[in-house]
Order: sequence, then C-alpha cells, then structure tokens
Amino acid sequence: MSAFDWRSSNAYDRIQEAEITGLAWECLRRNPDFRADYHGASKALPKESPEFRQRWGLSFRS
Repeated sequence: MSAFDWRSSNAYDRIQEAEITGLAWECLRRNPDFRADYHGASKALPKESPEFRQRWGLSFRS
C-alpha cells in the first residue's frame, strides 16, 4: 500500500468518480487496524484466509 497524504487534494482525485466498492476500498486502506493486519498477515493468517476476509468483509477476485 502506498503512503497517503490526507492534506493533498490530489489524493482524493481517484475517489471523485469511484463506485461504492472503490470508495469502500479507499476507506478500508486508510484504516490503521486494517493496515496493521494486512502488513502483519502471515502463513498463520494469510490475507486470503477466511478469517481475514470475514474480519474485514473482503472477497478476492480470481
């Protein structure tokens, strides 16, 4: 995940025309708890695991 500068109006350009799923992703990726879980995901609880997906309400496209 890239760094996000909330003070920059350019950082919000991509969500101006976003669908609801895009907006949800923008909110989720800025959540510090999600970021910690995402970066801390391991073989014990990989990002693709049902537990991780259920905790964050995610589904992954194949």
